[in-house]
Amino acid sequence: MYMAERIRKNMDKIPEPTLRRLPWYLSNVKLMKEKGEKYVSSTQISKQINIDASQIAKDLSYVAVTGRTRVGYEIDRLIQVLEDFLGFTNLHKAYLFGVGSLGGALLRDSGLSHFGLEIVGAFDVNPNLVGTEINGIPIYHSSEFESRRQQDGVYIGILTVPINIAQEITDKMVEGGICAIWNFTPFRIRVPEHIVVQNTSLYAHLAVMFNRLNETIKK
Repeated sequence: MYMAERIRKNMDKIPEPTLRRLPWYLSNVKLMKEKGEKYVSSTQISKQINIDASQIAKDLSYVAVTGRTRVGYEIDRLIQVLEDFLGFTNLHKAYLFGVGSLGGALLRDSGLSHFGLEIVGAFDVNPNLVGTEINGIPIYHSSEFESRRQQDGVYIGILTVPINIAQEITDKMVEGGICAIWNFTPFRIRVPEHIVVQNTSLYAHLAVMFNRLNETIKK
């Protein structure tokens, strides 16, 4: 029998490393479903993604989903609970700021919508870009941001501008009503305490990879 399952509303108590791992579990479980599996255990997930089974069980306890002894978690139920918990079942509208090579790539990534993020507009000052579309997403002049945001009801901003204007654009985003910023620049932006920021610097990850690669080669 299953214990009562519920999604905890207070996500503030959940460790950030756990939140980072949950999408890994979700992706792995979806792959197992595609293979026709009905149940999955933390040990099975552990073998696939090289995370200790006890850590996986602890992480899943935050979403209050339990499995059957010696059987595991029901895959369909686990997918549903994780998607609801992570917010992937509802589309969250977002704007992108800075349509360079990285910004353009994100606009072309239709897969983001599968994880609850819908980019509904982009902003730039390049006259060759303003007034055009990428993947059906309109590109506006940066001066139109505030009026557009009120019209579209967008609260998430994706920052992919050059680092020399990263703080300036961040300030305008906050002043214009953006409440959460996904920062792809290597610049550590400064925001008021109530603004949510997720830093995803590709360059920082490259630095870590290169450093560890050098250590491996030396061995």
